[in-house]
Amino acid sequence: MSRTLLILVVVAIVVYLACCALLFAFQRSLIYFPQPPSPANGASMFTLPTDGAQVQITAMPKKGPDAVVYFGGNAEDVNFSLPSLAAAFPRHAIYLMHYRGYGGSSGKPSEDALVADALALFDRVSTEHPNVVVIGRSLGSGVAVHLASLRPVARLILVTPYDSLAELAASQYPYFPIRWLLLDKFESWRYAAQVTAPTLVVAAERDEVIPRTSTEALYARFHTGVVTLRIVAGTSHNIISESPEYVPLLKGVP
Repeated sequence: MSRTLLILVVVAIVVYLACCALLFAFQRSLIYFPQPPSPANGASMFTLPTDGAQVQITAMPKKGPDAVVYFGGNAEDVNFSLPSLAAAFPRHAIYLMHYRGYGGSSGKPSEDALVADALALFDRVSTEHPNVVVIGRSLGSGVAVHLASLRPVARLILVTPYDSLAELAASQYPYFPIRWLLLDKFESWRYAAQVTAPTLVVAAERDEVIPRTSTEALYARFHTGVVTLRIVAGTSHNIISESPEYVPLLKGVP
């Protein structure tokens, strides 16, 4: 090997390793896109103290045994989902979690932190409402599946979910060892088989963010008879909730 070629190879290796280091260092800024809170008409806010953070919760209180807990997407202000949730669950108390760093919550988001906060919220809500429906959209589907594998949820709804965030990231960066570099893998497939609650998987027909193969792979991980898959025609990842089919699906109306 000539000296020039050797130098080029060494430079290429150094550049590649530097790119890996940058991906590792800034990976969470590529996953989480914190949003400020918008006004939530008819709702209130309270702070959920958790380990290392003060997590903001939008709440629409209502007396009775039934409640909904909602976990949103990676760039979602969850307050925007309140009207559709209120329409789908008029008799339920509703609680929407603003992830760490989102909507006035302190701290920084990570998989472990989001799941721990979700468990804390569920435990608080379930003391007043024994029948808790858990809903997770996009990134939040990973939080919701993990939660439902550890707690007795009444019903689980997953909107545009994925099988594994690690797999999605690996497909986006095929030339890098993403599975080794990624800290927050959100491997929902690990927890799906432990979910016993009735589960609805809602997919967008033209989802440009989560491939159908990923959603269907997750669907296949649940036990037969536990899960139902519904595909909302003519919708994409970010506008699925605008479909007239969306609220009836959340309600459980065929």
